[in-house]
Amino acid sequence: MDSQISISDLENTISDKVFIKIEKWKLYLGDAGLARNLAIECIANKDQGPLEAAKISLKAINIKVGDGFKSIPLIDLITSSQILDLEEILESFF
Repeated sequence: MDSQISISDLENTISDKVFIKIEKWKLYLGDAGLARNLAIECIANKDQGPLEAAKISLKAINIKVGDGFKSIPLIDLITSSQILDLEEILESFF
């Protein structure tokens, strides 16, 4: 499969299904502009297997908060059920 197509397809799937959770508020990664970066990270880590690729990739992406002087790893903003959802998404792509 062409890697450019798989990045776009993976990005689109992540955009619609994975979100940041803060209190009762959900921000989907597509709306936050983070889905493509996560898709690229996941593909770069695919040799680790779906679950590890998901965790490594979520840890690698830092989200700037406020004025951007502080950042938080994406994995700290994702629920454990969302990590499993991302793993399932990756299983279908890998």
